[in-house]
Amino acid sequence: MNMSVNIAGVEWKNPVTVASGTFGSGMEYGEFIDISRLGAVTTKGVANVPWPGNPTPRVAETYGGMLNAVGLQNPGIETFLESDIPFLKTKDTKIIVNVCGKTKEDYIEVVERLSDAPVDMLEINVSCPNVKEGGIAFGQNPDALYDITKAVKERAKQPIIMKLSPNVTDITEMAKAAEAGGTDAISLINTLTGMKIDIHKRRFVLANKTGGLSGPAIKPIAVRMVYQAANAVKVPIIGMGGISCAEDAIEFIMAGASAVSVGTANFHDPYAAIKIIEGVERFMEENHISEINDIRGCVKE
Repeated sequence: MNMSVNIAGVEWKNPVTVASGTFGSGMEYGEFIDISRLGAVTTKGVANVPWPGNPTPRVAETYGGMLNAVGLQNPGIETFLESDIPFLKTKDTKIIVNVCGKTKEDYIEVVERLSDAPVDMLEINVSCPNVKEGGIAFGQNPDALYDITKAVKERAKQPIIMKLSPNVTDITEMAKAAEAGGTDAISLINTLTGMKIDIHKRRFVLANKTGGLSGPAIKPIAVRMVYQAANAVKVPIIGMGGISCAEDAIEFIMAGASAVSVGTANFHDPYAAIKIIEGVERFMEENHISEINDIRGCVKE
């Protein structure tokens, strides 16, 4: 039974990673799980300088998920290079660094700083709905997405993954723009923009007013968008959005994803990603599937 997948020339031992912003760089989770069992670790967003993030409160529970307006708080590339990468290099897993920025120059600076770092792939976050500058503008305009993809690709030493926003009219237009810009893979979906109001205080629950909705509530939308993107482009797709069990992961793979990313589920169950890997293995055994790639995109019109 072969669980390995090849994403843009990088061989993962299995098709499961963790979603940026839900796992840090794995240091806390290392107390619970063997990080080396993951196909890859996708780190928190890393910017060229430290970001304080948005004011609090910035997280709220919702039916079937959660809203977050953390705003990509991170200590910056310097600290990341000094502490996070050395930790991850002690683990037998692929390292995907999530890169964030407010301008094209910000992204390029981080990508160039990572050019000699021992990391395997770069996930370019142009789709965060909680940052007023940069991210979401790049992620909602196909021409801007093409331009940032092309600029990053020209300077990146590692394969790049463009992370797409679901807050668009046509996800295939965005997927095609990223592919035309030269991306090696795409990941989707990021969070959907949402809002929550405290009816007793008559005020917004989040200081930012809006936040990104994640969790099981968004999974059907995510599966649909992954299916559409997989049938619109040739580059590999990493699917995410509400994955909390092996069945969810398999659904994404059957829709056309080459790999999957586990996010919000990590918050209430630190073992979620490992359970999903084991569940996919069981499904393959029970259904006599020798290669995980045999079921990828098996659901067609």
